[in-house]
Amino acid sequence: DETEFRNFIVWLEDQKIRHYKIEDRGNLRNIHSDDWPKSFEKYMKDVNCPFKIQERQETVDWLLGLAVRLEYGDNADKYKDSTPDGAKNTDNTAKNAEPLINLDVNNPDFKAGVMALANLLQIQRHDDYLVMLKAIRILVQERLTQDAIAKATQSKEGLPVALEKHILGFDTGDAVLNEAAQILRLLHIEELRELQTKINEAIVAVQAIIADPKTDHRLGKVGR
Repeated sequence: DETEFRNFIVWLEDQKIRHYKIEDRGNLRNIHSDDWPKSFEKYMKDVNCPFKIQERQETVDWLLGLAVRLEYGDNADKYKDSTPDGAKNTDNTAKNAEPLINLDVNNPDFKAGVMALANLLQIQRHDDYLVMLKAIRILVQERLTQDAIAKATQSKEGLPVALEKHILGFDTGDAVLNEAAQILRLLHIEELRELQTKINEAIVAVQAIIADPKTDHRLGKVGR
């Protein structure tokens, strides 16, 4: 909102920056004037702001930084030993045990990072980004650790199989065809076992996600 933006600039100058003398702030305070943009542009030059008038977000960030520096300079003794409210009386042991306790799952950067990882690892998208993060963790633990990679790259040595011990269940009338059919059946069984193993792994991964209840540390209770 243009009016709020202009009021914000005036408040910063009046309360924190105070670059102009009080009697010289008239043009900047006249926020309804058509000439206010020119007054603001002159103000930016006077405070040595490196950004142009069109770069509002950058200008706001820079002016806020200037205001903070000046505020600190005026009250250095007051602020030098200050600690953030969230850091006071923090139990370091608990903090180390739960490093993600204060993670903001609604942060756009967090969501973008989780989505990028999910796309890279070809993980199914989910509305809850925290669930996607847990799925990524499970995949990394089971597939991408050094031990898992080393195990996956090990060459598998085949074991000799006595075909005569495996009953085909039907007779083609040709011994060579019977033997080929037995080999195909054994290969098919091996593929089914491998598929079953993957299914079991998927079930375990899903259970690990849905069986872990969400914890609301603010309420001091566990539940969905």
